[in-house]
Amino acid sequence: MANAVPAMTLSPEGGLSRYLSEIRKFPMLEKDEEFMLAKRWAEHEDPQAAERLVTSHLRLVAKIAMGYRGYGLPIAEVISEGNVGLMQAVKKFDPDKGFRLATYAMWWIRASIQEYILRSWSLVKMGTTAAQKKLFFNLRRMKSKMQALEEGDLRPEQVEEIATKLGVTDDDVISMNRRLSGPDASLNAPLRGSEDGDSQWQDWLADDTSVSQEDDLAEHDEFDQRMELLQAAMGELNERERHIIQERKLTDEPKTLEELAEVYGVSRERIRQIEVRAFEKLQAAMKKAAAGRGLVPEEA
Repeated sequence: MANAVPAMTLSPEGGLSRYLSEIRKFPMLEKDEEFMLAKRWAEHEDPQAAERLVTSHLRLVAKIAMGYRGYGLPIAEVISEGNVGLMQAVKKFDPDKGFRLATYAMWWIRASIQEYILRSWSLVKMGTTAAQKKLFFNLRRMKSKMQALEEGDLRPEQVEEIATKLGVTDDDVISMNRRLSGPDASLNAPLRGSEDGDSQWQDWLADDTSVSQEDDLAEHDEFDQRMELLQAAMGELNERERHIIQERKLTDEPKTLEELAEVYGVSRERIRQIEVRAFEKLQAAMKKAAAGRGLVPEEA
């Protein structure tokens, strides 16, 4: 995969401002174009398709990486680690599941960046509890909401609020805050060397309102909800449709159309038609169930 993506020769370590200006030039993909490129990669391992998918999402990596500027690590290295996560996401992305690549890739990007940070910070070792890791990755965000980023030591009521929300002790919050505190460049500082002359650090910051991988509980809850919706929607399919979807979409080693055609004594094209129709029914049933739970708005 790495050899199939020559875009990775464009490295932020060669000059961050220039890199950020360069990746702005790669166009975003429309949904249908992204789907076809992803299919070309998944079915034919087309390196040009993989390159287009990666380069069109380099800005997403940079934006997410900028949200981790407060850990005292070279931002160019953080972006490079995020790019590794993006490449893994492209490699494993299944366009037939109905999600956009950006939605899927953000989890891989954040995971890759966080693993790099955890390896680089001596205070967070393998034995650290999940709650302490959650504190490590959420403290700055919570301080920002409290408008306490520049206040040094936190006030007792702030310490108590953070400790309660993250399930750690007050001492944990105080200790982590002191280790993470330090000089940080102004977010309004211009990016030297940017072509438009107006770019600022804050233009590349990740959106704090977006879904955060470090919030493990929220991630697990979302996964559980999707699995419940999927199980309920599978009940809308007949036995043959369920079996074909299971064998084609929900296993680690999907069966080929030819293999299923032999099982049912029909043509390869017939299996493909059944699969497409069953998948459409499954998506419609999941959307309806999600709307019924208030997870998505009802369609007009």
